[in-house]
Amino acid sequence: MSRLRLAAAATAALGFALALALAVIERPAAVLNLPALVEAEIAGAGALHPITAVLLDFRSFDTLLEVGVLLLAVIVAYALREAQPDGPDRMGLDTPLLRAVISLLLPLMLLVGAYVLWAGATRPGGAFQAGAILAASGLALRLAGLRVGGLDRAWRVHALLALGLAVFVAAAVLPALAGHAMLDHPATLAKTIVIVVEIALTVSIALGLLALFRLAPPQVDGPVFEDRRSKPRGGA
Repeated sequence: MSRLRLAAAATAALGFALALALAVIERPAAVLNLPALVEAEIAGAGALHPITAVLLDFRSFDTLLEVGVLLLAVIVAYALREAQPDGPDRMGLDTPLLRAVISLLLPLMLLVGAYVLWAGATRPGGAFQAGAILAASGLALRLAGLRVGGLDRAWRVHALLALGLAVFVAAAVLPALAGHAMLDHPATLAKTIVIVVEIALTVSIALGLLALFRLAPPQVDGPVFEDRRSKPRGGA
């Protein structure tokens, strides 16, 4: 990159940073006391934690669109995937030591993911955090050269990828069919609906993040770790 382009990029970045800082400093005072409004309406939201209540009740349309964007990103990644070897062996990380470590860590990671999902109703956590933990577990399995049983069929993976969005859309449409507003659940069923949606989202988010990693093009032409045993000694 030439010095002129570098200077232009630095100037643009600095101008954007200053504009963003000015917008934060000069932001208008809040007209409504949003935390108080959340506390007043949280009883019928299906979750006792304010963040979970906001994400899945008060601004659930935004969360629904976020899930749709993630699924769209995975679909585009599938569409743009080039013919390349699939599997962790192209990363050069398929070693017995890594498999042994993963066999010890995987149950703990799954337990933590399940806890984070369940804890989201009353404390920080929820589907997105649990999905990220499960995606990391799947990534560790792939790096160790292992596969999850039952996910060897493409249609099963595709169905689970769409599960979260499908369940979320169903939770939005069913109240409308009953004469209520979309995503306006009865207070008696709100908790059950939130749990079902959160479980479905966790599965789809985990597989979506893992799919984006698996479909990403490799950054190197060969394995990460070079096998020096194949090279003759004493040669250049």
